[in-house]
Amino acid sequence: MEQLEHPDFEIWEERNGWFENELENKQHPTASYLVSDQGTALLVELQSCYCAGAFLAVIILSVSIIDAQLRETEAMDNKIGTAKLLDEYFTGKDINWLRKLRNKYVHVDIDNPALTIDDQYNNRKQMESDARLAIQMVLHAFFQSPGT
Repeated sequence: MEQLEHPDFEIWEERNGWFENELENKQHPTASYLVSDQGTALLVELQSCYCAGAFLAVIILSVSIIDAQLRETEAMDNKIGTAKLLDEYFTGKDINWLRKLRNKYVHVDIDNPALTIDDQYNNRKQMESDARLAIQMVLHAFFQSPGT
């Protein structure tokens, strides 16, 4: 089970390079941005999870980071529900896909579980693909409002 092993140095570096490249390319080089302090701290954890291959953790954590970023820098509202916050303040695409995917992983459906142990063996490529999309959405949330 590869996710229970320390990733090879080359795999870690490839994932870290991809993350750093996405981070660099999502922001305008001359713009300034307001960023959530909590969201930024969680972003460091997100990068570590991705590099380690903890793809489900990336997806779960991504919604929390986007929530923190939008709540602190766009909505300025601690009371608005997450679904409404994401719908009203996230300017990118597919935010409901991410929220629903995260919810499937966090809230068990006894009759139709979203995950089984087999997924950890058989669906790693899809999990990584979903994690990459989630990371891109997080970075979009951080850099969607330049000049603020």
